[in-house]
Amino acid sequence: MKKLVGPLRRALIYGLISYGGLVLINNTELDLPNMWIAYLLMFIGVYVLTQWLDKKLGD
Repeated sequence: MKKLVGPLRRALIYGLISYGGLVLINNTELDLPNMWIAYLLMFIGVYVLTQWLDKKLGD
């Protein structure tokens, strides 16, 4: 059971933060020629924040 806690915690953190990021980007009405730039930067930030939070919560 303890082996499942870490991956589930990371998935929950990643899901919540990425959903919030998508809502934020989609509601800002950005008018970029390629929206993938905004999404790429957002998902890199989400990954870094998820790793940091997981380490903080895992201690």
